[in-house]
Amino acid sequence: MIENIYDYVIVGAGTAAGNAVEGIRNQDPEGSILLIGKEAYLPYNRPDLSKKLWFGKKKVDQIYVNDEDFYTNNNVDVLMGIEVVGLNTVSRSIRDKKGSEWGYEKLLLAGGGSPRRLDIPGGDLEGISYYRYLDDYYAMKEQVDEDKTAVVIGGGFIGSELAASLTMNKVSVTMVYPEDWMVQRVFPQSLGEAVESDFKERGISILKWDVPVKIEKLDGNRFLTTTRNGKRLESDILIVGAGIIPDTKLAADAGLKVGNGIVVDDHLRTSDPNVYAAGDNAFFPYIALGKEMRVEHWDNAVNQGRHAGWNMAGKGVVYDYMPYFFSDLFDFGYEAVGELDSRMDFVADWETENQTGVIYYLDDRRVRGVMTCNIYGKMDQARQMIREGKQVLQEQLCGVIQGSMAA
Repeated sequence: MIENIYDYVIVGAGTAAGNAVEGIRNQDPEGSILLIGKEAYLPYNRPDLSKKLWFGKKKVDQIYVNDEDFYTNNNVDVLMGIEVVGLNTVSRSIRDKKGSEWGYEKLLLAGGGSPRRLDIPGGDLEGISYYRYLDDYYAMKEQVDEDKTAVVIGGGFIGSELAASLTMNKVSVTMVYPEDWMVQRVFPQSLGEAVESDFKERGISILKWDVPVKIEKLDGNRFLTTTRNGKRLESDILIVGAGIIPDTKLAADAGLKVGNGIVVDDHLRTSDPNVYAAGDNAFFPYIALGKEMRVEHWDNAVNQGRHAGWNMAGKGVVYDYMPYFFSDLFDFGYEAVGELDSRMDFVADWETENQTGVIYYLDDRRVRGVMTCNIYGKMDQARQMIREGKQVLQEQLCGVIQGSMAA
């Protein structure tokens, strides 16, 4: 039996969900809202879990999208620690594991995704950190001190950030990944190898061209990781950063269109016009690039969530925003926007090679993506270059963004 019918129901309680509440209230101050999520916490900003919390630049109570009073003052019913397992688009209702049901007029699916797990012997052992949630941060924080060792599986965004963060907290770190260089999906080879060299100089052991094939538990809750190349790595901490699987099951079971995520149109509506999706699980038209994409970054979740909230409340605005992403790896920080793929043609315009400068990613001599390295505040300029879509020569890109840097 349906317990209550809401004007707006938001399933998932991450960054997109928290910003969707703001979007709804911006357009509709009175409509009833239910926010329901499987974590025990209010919506929080996930990048801080691998960045500022470890550097001491933020405390946990500073990472929430909004504080508890925001939801109270905006008359939002909040149900945390509840997993929604069923969606009926005919009766416009959702159902949790215990059979409780809630009705909706408009629904947002903002469940994000779940960590991709290792399908190897021991891949499901208790204590392995498939790092993604606030509880993962709490659990690891208790283990970290300068006498500890960690093995980090994965050399992408999350693996590189956690390896740097743990090293700065005096943990001895070994990284294992199958690629030829760090963050290979995005970094050109010369940059990836330069970042690797910096990691090694800071004491991080790197085993590339390798993957784990077996994990065992030793006495004292330590781990033994055996790799394909025959390495046997003992560690106090074992972290896996192998990407995420987008949360599409609820949508698929309800008959909504899914692909590499939940398929939405340029207003973030699914194949059912009363159901929307936003954040890590949304497969959306990236208008500036002319292709459908799924973007697993904080800035996309913020803006898609807000746009979805607006549109659920009737604003009817196209999502044409170009989200950016960022990271900090010791002294090397970068911001990026657009399509970035290390297999693309690129122009690297360095002030200091592999440290300070701009990388332009090209297709048919058109700028499709831009990464600024240790240069900040240039994403609007980068977005404009991508939107213009003009064919350019390499020499036309030299100094374009650096030349406008503030002194």
